[in-house]
Amino acid sequence: MDLLVTVLITLGTLAVLVAVHEFGHFWVARRCGVHVLRFSIGFGKSLYKWRDSLGTEYSIAAIPLGGYVKMVDEREGEVPADQLDKAFNRKPVLQRIAVVAAGPLANLILAVVAYWFLFMAGESGYAPLIGKVEPGSVAEVAGLEAGQEIVSVDGQETPTWQALSFALLERIGDTGTITFATKYRGSDLVYESEAHIQRWLSDQDEPDLFGGLGLTMYTPDVPPVVNEVVDDSAAERAGLLTGDRILAADGVPMESWMDWVDYVRERPDVAIMLDVERDASQLQLPITPAPFTEDDGSVIGRVGVSVAIPEMPPELVRSFERGPVEAAGAALVRTGELIGFTATSIQKMLTGLISPKNLSGPITIAKVATASAKSGLESYIGFLALLSVSLGVLNLLPIPVLDGGHLLFYSIELLAGRPVPEKIQTLGYQVGLFLVLGMMMLALYNDFSRL
Repeated sequence: MDLLVTVLITLGTLAVLVAVHEFGHFWVARRCGVHVLRFSIGFGKSLYKWRDSLGTEYSIAAIPLGGYVKMVDEREGEVPADQLDKAFNRKPVLQRIAVVAAGPLANLILAVVAYWFLFMAGESGYAPLIGKVEPGSVAEVAGLEAGQEIVSVDGQETPTWQALSFALLERIGDTGTITFATKYRGSDLVYESEAHIQRWLSDQDEPDLFGGLGLTMYTPDVPPVVNEVVDDSAAERAGLLTGDRILAADGVPMESWMDWVDYVRERPDVAIMLDVERDASQLQLPITPAPFTEDDGSVIGRVGVSVAIPEMPPELVRSFERGPVEAAGAALVRTGELIGFTATSIQKMLTGLISPKNLSGPITIAKVATASAKSGLESYIGFLALLSVSLGVLNLLPIPVLDGGHLLFYSIELLAGRPVPEKIQTLGYQVGLFLVLGMMMLALYNDFSRL
């Protein structure tokens, strides 16, 4: 059932992105007087199709891994004389540029609309308060201390964990100086400091942004108090109840919930004697964690209890309420930031400043799409916007077979006053196809490596 849910969510996500992208081409083509023969979501045999009054066939095809808009074009076959004025290749070069650019632009517009809805609904996050600084780390060199709030990085404001993460993402692979502005809770005095970074996190396949600085962000202490006991679990058989506080395991004090989790994980099928506090009295309970095999093949212990996560102090919760106009402006800014970040990340990957193992394919997209959908509508819309920006920017790369490659040829034609020779275009498409297939294979390899 989980696999079916993942497949359905992934196909739905791809269908939305592809439909929006192809509709951009379709809409502008119609406005430029180009006759569209077919608008297809997916490739291969049509599962369902219909035709409108202008003769365009709409199709939902069997292979849901993309889509296309087929227009009247003399390069793809003979065109009747009465249709020549509606052929794509006969249109002025500026109109052809507009039709090609409309697909990626539609994806970027989708991102703006998605963020507008999110910002209208209200945005919240946690203040980036430092909980711990590792000795000898970038953070310690910069003079950062536990209890400080990071208010900006390199002049970019960081009111929330998300904003801090985004600011740090832009520095991955960089060499140079990273600057911080911090303040203590209850004070308006801002301290500025800096540290040197050298190809920061460029060797990490899955960069840990906070860990790479040597920071642990503040979260409320989670005491080892049982919130829920799973039916027919080791915890239920041992007699643990909701509200029990685990004081010690085999005489080892349990100061926090993670102390207890780590202790259990390391002892599958090993008997543990618990010291438990219940209703102001103490008792001992024997428990044996059940073995559980993780995805990587390692075996850990589980007992079947959960913990109540304490809420952040209200003063560390940041909420942002925006009206329609302000939300639209913020959506444009956020989309612009993501466009810049995506383009910079591609450039860093090509120059070796970011590991190519960060390139993700359909399996990772499926996992993240499913996880975000399960986390709620807002989380899913945010992921859809991010993916739409990535699709839009990637399609604008000047690689033949992509929209950006067509734009490159048409731009040269606009400047030179004549089309790029067919032989050069054909060679370019062959090279472009090789590059695109190579990127797809690398992305798939990375996906399977993560599995």
